[in-house]
Amino acid sequence: MSLEIILKEKRGTIIDVRSPEEYRGGAVAGSINIPLQEIPHRVDELKNYAQPLVLCCASGGRSGQADQYLNQIGFDCINGGPWTTVNYYQSQQG
Repeated sequence: MSLEIILKEKRGTIIDVRSPEEYRGGAVAGSINIPLQEIPHRVDELKNYAQPLVLCCASGGRSGQADQYLNQIGFDCINGGPWTTVNYYQSQQG
């Protein structure tokens, strides 16, 4: 399923893997900030969120790392790339 469809249909949960400082500078409405280095320690928390997890960051690099790790341990997730892209698609809903 594509990023556009996931966001259009309001599926899953948006997880922003940037630092708290970056996140405070601007983020997707309704997203949850879990910095990349905290992902392995917060797996149990992530299990409580609706999947697929839409992962985003500043450029797509860190969210790609999170996506690869979480996919390997059985999560349904997608690398949404830059948070600005995810924000754009989300803003196009209805």
